[in-house]
Amino acid sequence: MADASVPQSQPLPGMVPNSAGGYSYQVSDMQRLRRFLCLGSEGGTYYIGEKKLGKENAQAILRLISNGKGAEVVKEIVEFSVEGRAAKQNPIIFALALCARDGNLEVKKAAYTALSKVCRIPTHLFTFVEFCEALSLGTGWGRCHREAIKSWYLTKDPKHLAMAVTKYKQRNGWSHLDLLRLSHVKADDPLLQSVFKYVVKGIDVATQEFMGKSEKGDEILAFLRAVDSVLSADEGAAVGLIKQYNLVREHLPTQLLNSKPVWLALLEKMPMTAMIRNLGKMTSIGVLDPLSEAAIEVCKRLRDQPALQKARIHPFNVLLALKTYEAGKGDKGKLTWQPNQAIVSALDDCFYASFKYVEPTGKRFLLAVDVSGSMSCSVSGSSISCACAAAAMTMVTMKTEQNYHVLGFSAHLVPIGINSKMRLDDVMTTIRKINMGGTDCAQPMLWAKKNKVPVDVFIVYTDCETWAGAVHPSEALKQYREAMGINAKLIVCAMSSNGFTLADPNDSGMLDMAGFDSAAPLVVKNFVLGLI
Repeated sequence: MADASVPQSQPLPGMVPNSAGGYSYQVSDMQRLRRFLCLGSEGGTYYIGEKKLGKENAQAILRLISNGKGAEVVKEIVEFSVEGRAAKQNPIIFALALCARDGNLEVKKAAYTALSKVCRIPTHLFTFVEFCEALSLGTGWGRCHREAIKSWYLTKDPKHLAMAVTKYKQRNGWSHLDLLRLSHVKADDPLLQSVFKYVVKGIDVATQEFMGKSEKGDEILAFLRAVDSVLSADEGAAVGLIKQYNLVREHLPTQLLNSKPVWLALLEKMPMTAMIRNLGKMTSIGVLDPLSEAAIEVCKRLRDQPALQKARIHPFNVLLALKTYEAGKGDKGKLTWQPNQAIVSALDDCFYASFKYVEPTGKRFLLAVDVSGSMSCSVSGSSISCACAAAAMTMVTMKTEQNYHVLGFSAHLVPIGINSKMRLDDVMTTIRKINMGGTDCAQPMLWAKKNKVPVDVFIVYTDCETWAGAVHPSEALKQYREAMGINAKLIVCAMSSNGFTLADPNDSGMLDMAGFDSAAPLVVKNFVLGLI
């Protein structure tokens, strides 16, 4: 084979230099968009800084727009957001703001039309406005912008809006009062009017103008009055207000957040995301003691796959919650707790339940986890390394498929020591102990060829920063196919949002995909079975 002896320090046709000093294929701008939406650019990668990475991803989006693919970009943004495929909303909102600020009127209109679908809560809306301001050359409050913000408020159910404006009051210096004023919001619906009056003038003026005009209006005003009243309530009164008006943690003053009765009341109807975020706090004050009714209920909810899917709980956020909870302390602050092992086990189950379920393909998989030095970089600015995240993604395939073998690799193959029966916290601990080195992503294919191992699908979990090998990964796959007579496929599961891939874009049997996409098992299945 002509190219078989070309080392990774030299390019094959169509390759470009990667950030590690080797050569890889340039990932397409559309695939780069998908990686960015899933992974963002927080923290950068081992070889490239965050600011440069962020600029490169922004340029990829702008190139797509300039090439007439703006509508496709907005469609991808909406799909990743609505289906809960991304770990964080900020990259998605930033991409939407880029489209909204583009000079192409059709792209701009598409972005603003999608605003309410992507920015479902005020925090998202404030973030969108902040990004738009940063990207604007002028004031940033043109007609399209004003109309979209106005529509965001006017299309909300009045009761839901009352909850939203009191739960998420401000962010990054922006408040609802600012947005209402700058977008010139005027409502015909008296129920919406009462909420806007509360935001602008307070509860007393809103009550004076709207009390007694309708039963629904009085319910909204009673809720708004409860939000104001709980700020000065004692423990007993607060519990009563929480239960009667479904108040949430964000409504409460700091002095009530160390009360066990208050947290028990909050837990009764606590949203799934809030529950997962507050497991440590609730454990620290005795709400989730072993075998308590509250702990049993929390474990039950953590294993409720339909509820997890409905709440758009992303697997990466579950993994982060598991790591934090199992550690018994937060990354910031002084809060500590003794982990309830039943909840640790439930979080482990929750991780797998948060992916979209698929039937096994029955194919033979070789799962290869990159544990090289570059994989010590964090995912999405978190405390979880790319290597640990890759191992967790590997476990998803191990739980889904029946026929698999797992390898770890850096410049050579290394024992990885994980199996499908292990808990995720044990998996991450195991990966952290591995001595890391250089990167040779061809190792899995070369090993399978040398040992005559029949493989239908290779999945390589990596940051694509390969440089150390004597043969390129794409060529190693072709050599394996020829030697074994198996038309094997290669899936490159990228754990960072840089612009490189090991998959040859001209080979239909190779696929590049973003790591920690909640739809990853479905993407793998469809590719393996030839559906995409």
